[in-house]
Amino acid sequence: MMTGFGMGFGFIWMILFWVLVIGGSIALLAAIFPKLATTHPNGTAVEDDALFILKKRYAQGELSKEEFETVRQDLEQA
Repeated sequence: MMTGFGMGFGFIWMILFWVLVIGGSIALLAAIFPKLATTHPNGTAVEDDALFILKKRYAQGELSKEEFETVRQDLEQA
């Protein structure tokens, strides 16, 4: 006589299936849209941060004009 337990541990396979589907979907979206991973929530690109920091340090007087121009040119060439 059946006791009503169904497939036993079959639910584990269903959970594993959905974890793989969701994980695969996330990996696929990350591969299709890699630019989203390189931007901050406010929409600025990661590359813009170095220039922002440079301008901030120059404004605070930590860098001379020559140092600022040299580093800015290096950043723009990279």
